[in-house]
Amino acid sequence: MIAVPLGGIAGSAWASTAVRYGLTALAILLFLLALRHSGERVGRLAERLETMKRSHDAQKRMLEAAARRPRSRDELADRLLDGQF
Repeated sequence: MIAVPLGGIAGSAWASTAVRYGLTALAILLFLLALRHSGERVGRLAERLETMKRSHDAQKRMLEAAARRPRSRDELADRLLDGQF
């Protein structure tokens, strides 16, 4: 009973056009959602890279400071007396 009217609606030209437009809209919506997701991922990766750069710079400054430190107590005393510390 229901199959005959449903088959008539599904076979009509306007129904096939509506399905085609619906599928096109769905494809565009899915594309935009995927684009948004990839944009969020890129943002997180950029933030992680920035954090790594700051961490690397801090570590580099600590290593450079350690390389300039006095090697012994005598060298420390000499620097303090010369006012270089």
